[in-house]
Order: sequence, then C-alpha cells, then structure tokens
Amino acid sequence: MKKRMILVLITAVCTLTACGQAASQDSGNDTETQVEIGTTQSAKAESTSGTVTTADTNVFDGIDTDELFTKRDLEQSPDLTDAVYLMAEDGKEITIDAEGIYVLSGDARNCTVCVEAGSDAKVQLVLKDLNISNADSPCIYVKSADKVFVTTLSESSLSVSGSFTADGETDIDAVIFSKEDLVLNGTGTLTITSSDNGISSKDSLKVTGGTLQIECEGSALEAHDAIEIADGSIVITDCNDGLHAEDNDDDSTGYIYIGGGELSISAADDAIHATTLIRIDDGQLEFTAAEGIEATVIRVNGGDISISASDDGINAAQKSSLYTALFEMNGGNVTIVMGAGDTDGVDSNGNIRINGGTIDISGQSTFDYDGSAEYNGGTIIENGEETNTITNQTFGGPGGMGGMGERDNMHGRPGAEGPGAREDFGQDGEPPRGASPDRPE
Repeated sequence: MKKRMILVLITAVCTLTACGQAASQDSGNDTETQVEIGTTQSAKAESTSGTVTTADTNVFDGIDTDELFTKRDLEQSPDLTDAVYLMAEDGKEITIDAEGIYVLSGDARNCTVCVEAGSDAKVQLVLKDLNISNADSPCIYVKSADKVFVTTLSESSLSVSGSFTADGETDIDAVIFSKEDLVLNGTGTLTITSSDNGISSKDSLKVTGGTLQIECEGSALEAHDAIEIADGSIVITDCNDGLHAEDNDDDSTGYIYIGGGELSISAADDAIHATTLIRIDDGQLEFTAAEGIEATVIRVNGGDISISASDDGINAAQKSSLYTALFEMNGGNVTIVMGAGDTDGVDSNGNIRINGGTIDISGQSTFDYDGSAEYNGGTIIENGEETNTITNQTFGGPGGMGGMGERDNMHGRPGAEGPGAREDFGQDGEPPRGASPDRPE
C-alpha cells in the first residue's frame, strides 16, 4: 500500500516550494498527466526546540492541489475499443487479474467482482446496467492493483443487506471495498445500499464525476489516507458519517479535499470528518448532521456551504498531534443553523481566523474557541446582525481583531501535550506546517 505521510519538519530550516504540473506515464497506453485543480504557495518553516512555527499563513498544510487529480482521473467517458465485457451471474465470483478496461453488466445475487492484479496494474471497471445484491460480501472487492477506476455509464445499483464476512483478518465491510487507490467517475448513476459502509479505500478515494446515491449504516465514503473530490453529484442519506478520512493507527494522515461538485449529506454523527485537514475550495454543499465539518485544521476558500447541526456546525478539534486546531475562512459562503441547547456554530480547540467570504450563523453560541481569534476581512453575521468581531460565547470573552482575545484553554491547552506539542500557538496563531504527502504517480 502506498502510504501517504504528512511530515513535520523538526530539525532544519526549509523552504517548501509549490510543485508545477507534474506528469507521469502509466503502463500501456494509459497516460496520467497531473491536472492543476488549485494553487499552492511557498512557505518557510523553521524549527525551534523540536517544534515548528511558520510566518506564512497562505499555504494549506499537507495538500498540494497541483497533484491531486490526473488526466485519467478526470476522464468521464472511457475508450472501450479494447474493453473486455463481463456478465454478472448469481453466486459467481468474477476475478480480474490483469490491467485493462472491463465492462460489467447484468443482474445477480451474491456475486463479487474481485480485482487481484499486479502492483503496477491500473484496472478500470465500467458499470453499465449492473445490479448486484449480496448478503454478506462486497459487490466489488479490490485485493491488489496500483489503482482501480469505477466508472458509471448508466444506472447501476449495488447492495449488501447482512453482516459482512471478514477475509481473514481484513474486515471487508463496504459494498465497494478496496485495499488500493480508488477513483469514482463517469456519466451515470450508482446507487449503493449497505448495512455497514458504502465505499471504502485503505489508501485514497477520489470522486471526479458521475452521480452517487448512498444509503448506509456506517460511513458512506471512507478512506485511510485521503478523500479527494473534484466534481460529481453525491447524495448521502441515513448514514453515521458522510465522508470519513482516518487511520486509527496514524494521526498524521487522513484528510479531505473538496474542489467542486454537489454534496448533500444527512448523517447521524458527522457530515465530513478527517483526522488532519479539511480544505474546501468550491462546491455546493448541504449538510444535516450532529456535526457538519470536523478536523484538526479546516480551511474554507470557496463554495456555498449550508450546515444544519445539533452539536457543532464546524468543529476544529485536536485530533492530530501534528497541528494546532484552526478554522480559517478566506472565501465562499457558509450558513450555519444550530439546534437548541449546548451547541456552537464554530467551535475550535485552538484558533479561528476569518479573512474573507461570508459566514452567517444562527444559534445561541456562534463562536467558541480556546486559543485566539482574528478578523481580517469578509462578512460575519450572528443571528441576523452583521459584526466585525468574533465573539467567544463560552466565557463571554472578546474575540476581537488581529488575534486579540487569546486565552488559556480551561479544558487542556491544545498542543501542550503529546508528540510535536508546544506551549504557544506559533506566530500569529498558525498551526505547525507539514510537507506535502508523498503522492505516488
């Protein structure tokens, strides 16, 4: 598995310069040219007594948007000239052990498409009127490959209704379960119904097109390393978490990037949840959940985001030891409507920084933070009234502008314990910086 690590620089003074548009050649006739989705800027990081501070507030930790999506990731209509056509049948396992494009059709019960190809193989599964319903095993199970594409060309449906049966020590607990990188794209619609998770990848999971409709009891989209969305329509209902990026054994990984598309998520717990970072550059997002957005560092650069929550609308929680909790808004429109009770529109275990965009919060507690708050631009609306301050509802302390209003965390100062911890929040309240993930071609 190609593990992506977000590295902390602890011993040297380094300059991280944004990569250009990288390109790589895949095996066979498949060319994966990296396509720029966003912009990155250089940052300077320096080490002091084993901790990291930074003076550049314009770089987002860990995500190089130049390298997120390849040309093939973004192609929605594959060339089927040399494709192999396969039919699903009741009780049959379809094994794919070589690189290529495979068109899957048919109606079947208790049928699994199993990909077990070489470590350098790129496999594309094209779903064309495919309908599979299983009792206890994934409809698509990726055991080995370099990367697998699941491309929809028409309306297809996949469902698992019972308790998933493990594969040895591996809990294969999703309708589409992959041990390798997984890309969802196409021009059709895929409906997934699950008694546990919808789509799960133990590496990265990307969505670049098509329509996904997921109803499940676990997480709709789950990945260890990253969930990256460029486009597409995603409708998630009656799940526990909508998007969930986490590795229980490694708090340096697990991030979510959203650069476009339409997402409608109804969740019992979190609409989108990541261990390290969540970055939203664009998209039409509508969340109804206990918590709308949760990660250690959350940055909103654009998009229209509507959140209805019963706990926290946005929660910058101290989930990774590598970063100080931060919510930062630079653009876009965020509307948060909070339920009654002990709820917060924006809750940060660390800091809040608003530089642009419009954030409109309705609720008893609009902001709650344990570190510092900065208002540098944009529009803040609290319960219908425009303001240029970031109030701190928990103790009534002023948020103020320019970082005025920092106070000790009465529940345990973030970053004060554990690996990479420090007693202050760094220059201007900035979280420590990590290098871009080691992203394979």
